[in-house]
Amino acid sequence: MSTAKIPLLRIVRMHFRPDVLPDFMVMFQETQPKIAEMPGCLSVELKQDIAQPHVVYTLSHWESEADLNAYRRSDLFVQTWAKTKAMFQEKPQAFSLVQPER
Repeated sequence: MSTAKIPLLRIVRMHFRPDVLPDFMVMFQETQPKIAEMPGCLSVELKQDIAQPHVVYTLSHWESEADLNAYRRSDLFVQTWAKTKAMFQEKPQAFSLVQPER
């Protein structure tokens, strides 16, 4: 897919070690406003699996794939992701979704 201005939803499923989940929650609370201020970010939120509380999802809306990729190259992402991935119990899954063409 190109990097044209097509709005997208990014979903990242993360399975944390239960002992570090509270640490991640604090880090997300501190980082979320900074992510929301990134160019092209329309919103970012955190959801928790009702049946598996140590599984959480980030849902972020972006103006375009190019904006998401710029964020993923930013110092904010690189530093935050390094801390976050050290807390995983399982490999995360990420999905980038767009509205289907009609």
